[in-house]
Amino acid sequence: NMKLGFIGTGEITKAVVIGILGSKIKFKKIYLSKRNSKISTYLKKKSKKIQIEKNNQHLINKSDWVFLAITPKVGNQIIEKLHFKKKQTIVSFISTIHLPRLKKLTKNNKNIVRAIPLPPISLRKGPVPIFPPNKKVKKFFSHLGTVIEINNEKKSLNFWSTSGMMAPFYELLNTLSKWLIFKGVKKNNAQSYITSLFIALSESAYSHSNKDLSILVKNSQTPGGLNEQAVRSLRKLKFYSSTDKTLNEILKRLKKQIKCEKFLKTLK
Repeated sequence: NMKLGFIGTGEITKAVVIGILGSKIKFKKIYLSKRNSKISTYLKKKSKKIQIEKNNQHLINKSDWVFLAITPKVGNQIIEKLHFKKKQTIVSFISTIHLPRLKKLTKNNKNIVRAIPLPPISLRKGPVPIFPPNKKVKKFFSHLGTVIEINNEKKSLNFWSTSGMMAPFYELLNTLSKWLIFKGVKKNNAQSYITSLFIALSESAYSHSNKDLSILVKNSQTPGGLNEQAVRSLRKLKFYSSTDKTLNEILKRLKKQIKCEKFLKTLK
């Protein structure tokens, strides 16, 4: 029965804790840092096993596993001032602090894993990329979603980049719903139709994820049909190649952030 500690209580901590509470993960206590009192108070009401800690060091001392759910800026400021236990498992959700830097900040802790949980983890759905591969951490997150083990840290940036496509996906659903509403469909009906259509398409794609996804593109079109027209039109408008372009821009930004942090360290 583990004791889990979360440093930082933003939306991701909220999603992960809600996921844990609804899962089969056995835990004795969850310690939350007080930082965002609105979220920590909200979560505390959900379980007697959740406790709010004012002091990050006390939280670490009490925990078997510590989750770092803070921004890179805060991480660089506070982690090296904290003392972690040698046997402690540390799971970092911080996007741009890479493993060698984390090891240095935590005074060479051997059990550090970087993970990229996304908001649907609250429903125990969605991918959780982890680096480096780790049996215990994989088992833990497999209760909360689909674990993808990464062997190369540079590749984790590619996963971070694609996670930037959540809001654009929701904006697509929003655009389609609004179009239906504009055509006179009731808002509830429009949103219900679009979201259920896309959940069905996503589940169908997920069940085919071991096959080439272009087969789905091909099979959902009939010659001279609506889907054929839509794909052709969107390709012509560079809808898909602009998605590629956007991903490359996000990746570039992440790489730049890491370079910048490396440079700042040399000044210290």
